[in-house]
Amino acid sequence: MTDRPLLLLDVDGPLNPFRARLLRPHGYVTCRMHPPNWSARQKPGSRRLRRGLRIRLHPSHGARLLALPYDLAWATVWMHGANKMIGPAIGLPADLPVIEFTNMFAEDPDGLFWKTRRVVEWADGRPFAWVDDMITDLDVRHVAEHHPGQALLLRIDPRKGLREREFAELERWALDVSAGS
Repeated sequence: MTDRPLLLLDVDGPLNPFRARLLRPHGYVTCRMHPPNWSARQKPGSRRLRRGLRIRLHPSHGARLLALPYDLAWATVWMHGANKMIGPAIGLPADLPVIEFTNMFAEDPDGLFWKTRRVVEWADGRPFAWVDDMITDLDVRHVAEHHPGQALLLRIDPRKGLREREFAELERWALDVSAGS
């Protein structure tokens, strides 16, 4: 086991700024993909299904993420599809650990984001940073109360994706955690 903290990656929002409707953010390229969850919800034979889901990815993000002092893992509805489709498109290895969610989009009785409890369970006390566009203050409080390790929950603007500011904050936090070990 490593002493490095985990970096838990969501795809839609942090890596794919899907809310940037009209203007593609600088440096991003548009890809068309067929994730199984999305494809299953499309009308068979439809133009939309043939074209695929539009994803915007930044080709340098893989190298930037790998350069950070973290062990990377996927925390996304793409689950194993992130290793097959997203990782190769940005230069990440195709074998990153994946948090498997069985409660996708389920309403939480305490109003938490549906990923939060599973993220805490999966991290198993290990320090982690989590980048996602759906994190709320309630999730931050829950993690602080239920996760014995250090945690950084970083809400990413889904119109902008991961930017220099967030990369700098992630690096600074990981170095502080490592220095405190």
